[in-house]
This record gives sequence, C-alpha cells and structure tokens, in this order.
Amino acid sequence: MQTVSASSSSQPAPALLLRDIPLPRKAPDAVALGSTRTVAKDEEIFAEGNRPAFIYKVVSGAVRTFKLLSDGRRQIDAFHLPGDIFGIETGEEHRFTAEALGDATIVLYRRSSLGALALDCGELSHQIVSAMMRSLEQAQNHMLLLGRKNALEKVATFLLAMAKRVSKDDQVDLPMSRLDMADHLGLTIETISRSLTQLERKGIIGLPTHRLIVLRDREALERLDT
Repeated sequence: MQTVSASSSSQPAPALLLRDIPLPRKAPDAVALGSTRTVAKDEEIFAEGNRPAFIYKVVSGAVRTFKLLSDGRRQIDAFHLPGDIFGIETGEEHRFTAEALGDATIVLYRRSSLGALALDCGELSHQIVSAMMRSLEQAQNHMLLLGRKNALEKVATFLLAMAKRVSKDDQVDLPMSRLDMADHLGLTIETISRSLTQLERKGIIGLPTHRLIVLRDREALERLDT
C-alpha cells in the first residue's frame, strides 16, 4: 500500500506575535467616568427641592449638606470629605442643599447613566453601595448625638469622628467653621467655643489655631463619647 505523504508545498502556520494578542480592556477609573467641576467657598452645588440629576464625589476640599428649618435655623446633616459620595436620593427631589465649605473639586455622575457606569466600573458600583451604607450609619449616629448627649459630649464625639476621617495622628485640621459645627451638633456657636475651651483647660485637647485641634487625651474624649 502506498503511503500518502504531506504535501511539501504546505507552509507552517505563522507565529503568533505578542502584539497580535488583544489585551483585556482596563476597567475605567471611577473619576474618569464623570465630569469634574471646581466650586468656590460657599458655592451651591444643588438646592433642596431640585430634581436630582447627578450624584457627586468629593475629590478635594469638603462639602456640607443642610436643611433650612421653618424658623430660619440651619441644620447641617453631614460633612462630605475627599472620597465621599453624596447626593444619592430615592425621591424626586433633593432633601438637602449642598455647598462647598471652601474651594473644592467634585466629580458629577449623571443618574440616568448610573446603570451603564456601574457595569463599566465595578469600583464605582462598590463606592455607591458603601456610600449608602455609611450615610445610613451616620444618620443613625447623628440622631443619637442630637437626642441623647450634652454639649461637651457632642463636641467630644464630633472631634473623635473627625479625627478618624481627616487625620492619621493627633492633629485634626477641621475643614469647617465653629458655626458649621454648631449647626451640625444642634448647639450655638458660643456653646461650641465654651466646650472647646473647657476641654483645653482640662488638658484633653490643644487649640494652636482656630481650626487646628490637637487631641492630647483620647481616652478622656472616648469616656465623654460613651
């Protein structure tokens, strides 16, 4: 029986070069998926009653969200720092007004595109869920703070919370004014000043400048926080 050999004219398959292999698409950065905006001190980002068109992420600076009460007083709901996402609403209107505490940079994500953005960027989806959980926790803690603690305890709780968010040591450079603190804690600015002075005299904190707080005795602050 005659054996049929492979044709000598057949050519070997061309080598597959590394440049010919498609690389996996890199997941887009969460910031790159939105539009960046710079805002000046006290500039309004959105107003209570506006239809929510975006959600927002702080890149630099800080933002306060607040509601004006019927008697003209201002109740600050929360302070949003770099990395925080805010403006997430379940209804058809914003429940709070948002303003920059100082010069700030924020990223805007259009709400109508959130589904597609979340598919493109798992990081953004995770950040939004985490923001919702933190917002719920902060609202619960704020309710307890306003209803169950005296002035000194409120200030101690606030300083410890801010230290965790803005500092890696015992020096806390507050981005908000004492009036902002007062409107967040349900106190007057005079009470805030008296409480800080009282803590300073007891050696629990230091006050090198109007906004710089040095935590000298964390254990004493934590006892006031309980």
